[in-house]
Amino acid sequence: MRISLPHMGNLYIPFKALFERLDVDYVIPPATSQRTLSLGAKYSPEGLCIPFKLTTGNIIEAAESGADTILMPAGNGICRLGYYANIQQQILQDLGFNNVKIVKVGVSDDKLSGLFRTVKRLANNASWFDIISAFRFGLQKLNALDEAERSTQRMRAAEKVKGTANQVLAGAVKSIDAAKDNRELKAAKWDYACRFEGIPLDENAHPLVVGIIGEFYVLLEPFSNFDIETELGKLGVEVRRTTFVSEWTKFNFFLNPLGVDEKERLHRAAYPYLKRDIGGEGWESVGEKVMHHRQYDGIIHLSPFTCMPEIIASNIMLSTKENIPVLTVLCDEQMAKAGLITRLEAFVDLLARQRRTKYNDSKRKN
Repeated sequence: MRISLPHMGNLYIPFKALFERLDVDYVIPPATSQRTLSLGAKYSPEGLCIPFKLTTGNIIEAAESGADTILMPAGNGICRLGYYANIQQQILQDLGFNNVKIVKVGVSDDKLSGLFRTVKRLANNASWFDIISAFRFGLQKLNALDEAERSTQRMRAAEKVKGTANQVLAGAVKSIDAAKDNRELKAAKWDYACRFEGIPLDENAHPLVVGIIGEFYVLLEPFSNFDIETELGKLGVEVRRTTFVSEWTKFNFFLNPLGVDEKERLHRAAYPYLKRDIGGEGWESVGEKVMHHRQYDGIIHLSPFTCMPEIIASNIMLSTKENIPVLTVLCDEQMAKAGLITRLEAFVDLLARQRRTKYNDSKRKN
């Protein structure tokens, strides 16, 4: 058995650590690329979203690399994600990969217990002690990766030499991936923390702050959104993404079973405009705008083209009383980077003018 899984940002790194500690044979598909998208778009139903097409391309490339078992998240929620695996299994069969099986991982309903049971089955019935130990190490790598990304988001906006923070991040990702035990991981975290602290910053910079909200996959997979966080950093914008896998894991796998629902605050905030779950992260997207409208200069809402929950959310956000500009970016294989950058430049100019106007109005009042 050779296991694989689709890409979503750097999520493959914690899974590599898990597989290696449990002595599981695995293969990581090539990094998501234009070929990945071309394969996914070619063999996917036309009306499906970019997360489906890119994960389908990843699955095909994994099968080409020799994988015979592919992990795919599933569940019984309103989003079509729960049905991806069924369609993708049929696509593999149509392409002649009859020996490749997609294993559904119930992340929405079974949560941690479902993931543990799946890992135990795939790891030749390894002991629970070994599984929990491997899982903890994978989580530690996941937390380290997300810490590095947060540092990069802060540094990009004020760094004197554009691209420095990205270079440090790339080195951090490599060192975290290479760490074989807790001691090496701790050393890697210390090293990249020092490197981030050493990045020369413009002390006179007062960057705009933009929140990034929207559908889970397009928030976390840079290829699907043309690495929008880096592009905003080039424009002197500090990004605050609302979703990190480490936080999602902490709340959904550990705190939620204990009755702690981190989404409840978002749902309460959205309640004047939206009173029920509409699938995906649609309900949360509305709540994010309402909750954070005083903390951000603007919000960028990332949505897969044809994603009904985010389409509903984007239309509701236009009519809320909270006064903050929102730019909705529809992610699809037809999106062009030049067009996206032009829209970002215009949006940032709007936010800068808005900040100057508020500052001048405040001076006049005083």
